Amino acid sequence: MTSDDNLTLYANLAGFRLIVLANRLGCDSAFSQALHDRLIEGLDAAIDRVRTIMDLEQRVLVGEEFAAFRLEREIEIFGRFTINLLDELDIDYDTHEFRLDGGRWISALTVDDAGVHVDYPALVSLTDEELGSVAPLIRDIVRQTGIAFRPVASLAHKIG
Repeated sequence: MTSDDNLTLYANLAGFRLIVLANRLGCDSAFSQALHDRLIEGLDAAIDRVRTIMDLEQRVLVGEEFAAFRLEREIEIFGRFTINLLDELDIDYDTHEFRLDGGRWISALTVDDAGVHVDYPALVSLTDEELGSVAPLIRDIVRQTGIAFRPVASLAHKIG
């Protein structure tokens, strides 16, 4: 990406953040507010990444040592950037443990008369109806910025 592309991306993300903040005022449930809050957090993180990239571009121009290497890595990281709107599931397949939303690690192993079973929680995608007013915002953000979204919830937290 060029500096102009990054500046345009920054402006788009900041604009979407303002739209989401304004849209949050019309929320009619705690769930809807939580979705908006997570979207705002994700946009803030994306904005910070773009700022870092823009700063590193300036450092490359003045010849700072290692700036080009760091810039390459930041661009690579931003290319994989994803906004998680609800639950984030981490699984450690070596220890058969999982954690939800960065919480404590929980064993997925269960034992009964039939033997040992490994049972990780499932994540399910939320529908546009469940996402409510956030759904069209997500579509617009993806179309304008290319940032990926993961609007999923664990079955324990699924609304509906």
